[in-house]
Amino acid sequence: MLKEFKEFAMKGNIVDLAVGVVIGGAFGKIVTSLVNDIVMPIVGMLMGKVDFSNQFIALGNGSFTTIKEAKEAGVATLNYGLFINNIIDFLIVAFSIFIVIKQINRFSKKKEEKPVENKKKCPHCYSEIHIDATRCPNCTSELN
Repeated sequence: MLKEFKEFAMKGNIVDLAVGVVIGGAFGKIVTSLVNDIVMPIVGMLMGKVDFSNQFIALGNGSFTTIKEAKEAGVATLNYGLFINNIIDFLIVAFSIFIVIKQINRFSKKKEEKPVENKKKCPHCYSEIHIDATRCPNCTSELN
């Protein structure tokens, strides 16, 4: 059973998948940082100095200025600012993957070869004949 597991684990697809997951995790961290540290502060500034990471609705009594205060008081919150950050995070990752897959497909497409034309039309009866024919099999005309 151990031998079968080794064979399964060492197949090319499994190793490629593992590498993809590790690179994807690292890429996800980079995109999260891009969204949280660069994109959202600019968007927040353009919208009147709004900090999206601290936008929430408290679902209990009391008024809180931060999510941390509400959580410490034991009040449930709807963290729509963090949700917006995650949506932008997802869109950037999805678009990046789209671009990468599009490029991979572009480079891996085999050049479609034009089918070799092996037919021609007889100039007398206009039927289709083989390109190397010297006489039309339909009208028996001699061909140049």
